[in-house]
Amino acid sequence: MSASNLQYLDPKVVSKLSSLDLIARLVVEGFMTGLHKSPYHGFSVEFLEHRQYMPGDPLKHVDWKLYGKSDRFYVKMFEEETNLRTHILLDVSASMGYASPGRLTKLQYAAYLSAALATLMLMQQDAVGLLTFRDKVERLIPPRASRMHLKLILGELERARPAAGTAMGSSLEHLAERIKRRGLILVMSDLLDDPASVMRGLKHFRHRQHEVVVFHILDPYEISFPFRNESGFVDLETGEEITTQPWEIAEQYRTKFEAWSRAYERACMENRIEYVRLSTETPYDVALLRYLEKRKRFY
Repeated sequence: MSASNLQYLDPKVVSKLSSLDLIARLVVEGFMTGLHKSPYHGFSVEFLEHRQYMPGDPLKHVDWKLYGKSDRFYVKMFEEETNLRTHILLDVSASMGYASPGRLTKLQYAAYLSAALATLMLMQQDAVGLLTFRDKVERLIPPRASRMHLKLILGELERARPAAGTAMGSSLEHLAERIKRRGLILVMSDLLDDPASVMRGLKHFRHRQHEVVVFHILDPYEISFPFRNESGFVDLETGEEITTQPWEIAEQYRTKFEAWSRAYERACMENRIEYVRLSTETPYDVALLRYLEKRKRFY
């Protein structure tokens, strides 16, 4: 595989592709290329068995030596010694539909990342499920470890649209009650809800012995607040609108934003929850590597 595959870790590059299945495969292939380059030494999956090549399989998995002996195409299957059950929890509330000019929406970024994670997990024969929520739980796809199951997850991710308000805390608590078997919980959200309520929901998962990673997904403008001219700001979930001179509030906004973000990070750390802040410009390998690190420590 060419090092050019690394370009598909860039959200701007993959945003030009139309198929979520293609996006997921190219992101994972780019990530696997990166695993063989510094600083990703030490993360690998072990060879398990062969199966017949199917259209769409990455060519890097073709066993060319076996082809030379049998004149048939086979690909290598990979799996680590232990299998994991992972639930991806995707926030599809209205605020996830925000995007600054020329960028993916937060939901698009989260959906592409979720698709790549699901693809990577199934390469390792792990079971993966998808749960979407906003002011209530929208869709629950239980974990499975099959190629057909991946199509089901990708289809749901393609249909996901931001809408309605947020009641993240109660949604998380409801989901924690429904997920019985211990596993890994990956939360994709901008966390734009009452922090105390959100943390109660996350702690509910920890109480039930799950490992939890929170991917805090934000738009770069939400972090830097670069607005200069008089602007109108609309709350995507309530419709409330205000008009202000951004330069008058920019410094105070950034100070409060960083305090808010660090409070989440601190609360997660205190409860042994992994917190990863991402912007919609962050290359996808950052999150994929954090997942692999967490998986390696899970057992």
